[in-house]
Amino acid sequence: MAEQNWVIQMKRADFDALSEQFHIDPVVARILVNRGVPEDKFEKFLNPTVDTMYSPFLMEDMNQAVRILIHDMEEGHKVRIISDYDVDGIMSNVILYKGLRRAGIVADYVVPHRVKDGYGINEEIVEAAAAEGVHTILTCDNGIAAVDALAKAKELGLTVIVTDHHDIPFNIEDGEKQYILPQADAILNPKKETCSYPFKDLCGAGVAYKLVEALYEKREIPKEEVQAYLELVAMATICDVVSLQDENRVIVVNGLKQLNHTRNCGLRALISANELSDLKLDAYHVGFRLGPCLNAAGRLETAEKAIDLLLEEDTGLALPKAQYIKSVNDERRDLTEQGVEQAEEYLRNAPEMKVFVIYLPDCHESLAGIIAGRIREKYHHPVLVVVDANEQGMLKGSGRSIEEYQMVEALQECDDILSKYGGHAMAAGFSLPAENLDSFTARLNENCDLLEDAFIPKVKIDVPMPISYVTEELIEEIEGLAPFGKGNETPVFAQKDVNLLSAKIMGKDRNVIKFTMETSDGAMGEGIYFNVPEITENIINWFGQEEYDKLLHGWLNNVVLNIVYYPSINEFNGNKTIQFRIKRYSMATVREML
Repeated sequence: MAEQNWVIQMKRADFDALSEQFHIDPVVARILVNRGVPEDKFEKFLNPTVDTMYSPFLMEDMNQAVRILIHDMEEGHKVRIISDYDVDGIMSNVILYKGLRRAGIVADYVVPHRVKDGYGINEEIVEAAAAEGVHTILTCDNGIAAVDALAKAKELGLTVIVTDHHDIPFNIEDGEKQYILPQADAILNPKKETCSYPFKDLCGAGVAYKLVEALYEKREIPKEEVQAYLELVAMATICDVVSLQDENRVIVVNGLKQLNHTRNCGLRALISANELSDLKLDAYHVGFRLGPCLNAAGRLETAEKAIDLLLEEDTGLALPKAQYIKSVNDERRDLTEQGVEQAEEYLRNAPEMKVFVIYLPDCHESLAGIIAGRIREKYHHPVLVVVDANEQGMLKGSGRSIEEYQMVEALQECDDILSKYGGHAMAAGFSLPAENLDSFTARLNENCDLLEDAFIPKVKIDVPMPISYVTEELIEEIEGLAPFGKGNETPVFAQKDVNLLSAKIMGKDRNVIKFTMETSDGAMGEGIYFNVPEITENIINWFGQEEYDKLLHGWLNNVVLNIVYYPSINEFNGNKTIQFRIKRYSMATVREML
């Protein structure tokens, strides 16, 4: 196991008073405080009902956008939706397409091709819309940075509505940010400096949902009909890795409930193709099974295949479409594994770098971001994967960062050698001439002032809690805080000086190890860890082969660890037992974290 910093979160509050006020365990109160949930938002977090969502008309330009669309409906004007090609863009597109047509508006959609068109709306797409008699362009999950393309749209006499959630582009003038907005008749983006919408972290589908919600309200369409789209917004919210607090938590909790009983024919087919029909779907199934299938269509082929699936209303047609999309994702997964292996080989032969710039000339450009993310997770460094572009002499890249490194600002410092770039603190995309790759790599690393500690991942512990405190009731309260993800990370706890009494290797692939544990206060528990080779190697290195053999036989031994854990309830043959999922561990002689 790589080196780690274990850090206890030390936010202060009267946890006992919060426990009494909201009828929760003090440990749960502490978790909420650690997540930055204000006391006046506790009730909404604990009971995230749909009626706590904000009015869409609080978003700047919402009235104007709705007026434009109603005018288009009355005049029979054609509206063209232009989305991104990832899950967020796909869901945004489907919500707007179905929503506009339900409201009586003539609408179609275009999705830029990842390789041919690149991200977002461009001048060619605008010119095609004008030539085909489109009156209004409606962007979703893109558009806020499309200054040139939307200037062309206005020049051609098109009406423009932007719905987006990305950061507003800016220039630095005299040390201050000067924000740049595109020419548009209405811009819906809660991150606009002048927008007073109470929650800033909606995904693109969340903003699209708000527009349809406002449109339905003005057209007096029952609210239940717009709420039927919450399952799509929930999937986008999970897959786009935005904060799972405030309104996003309401969306995801209620959207997942709907997803488990979805009426969407295409989603039912996709769930079946992934052999998930008999399971209770949660954020994991969306983020790691269903979402990647939809993403794969936009990566290796066209996102329009995913949209076509979600709009399909014939079960007989939906299933083969879903199976095809799953097969594309299987291909994407195999290509990703090959790319990760090539990236690791590149690093083994490259000079030492703080910012990993990895050149994989033959890698499919749509996989660069995934590979960068995988390498970032393993090595905890900022990672940029660069591939050959279709255009002769040009390279394209995608980066994933760590908390300590602001990636898009780092790219901004290389502005003169890049052809194009964009993104945010944790992820970015860029292109550059091939002859600039070496200087790009050198400059990123010369400008990086991170110290070595930044490359050691921090394990944030919510409570140093003895396992003897854990009960089934507490576990149920903790699980009530799910779904977990960005902004609402899975809570973890720590116990020091845990003696492993015995160990049993389990599982079809023999990659799960179950321990019987005893703490210094005499409490017993069952621990489980999901990487047998790694923990076996560490126990042998730390305590010796003889002690490991004793552990496997259940004999008296000296294997004592500090553990970071998550408690769960294991049910087998109708019997419930408390099980401690070990997330991190160290030798018990290491005490600095507790």
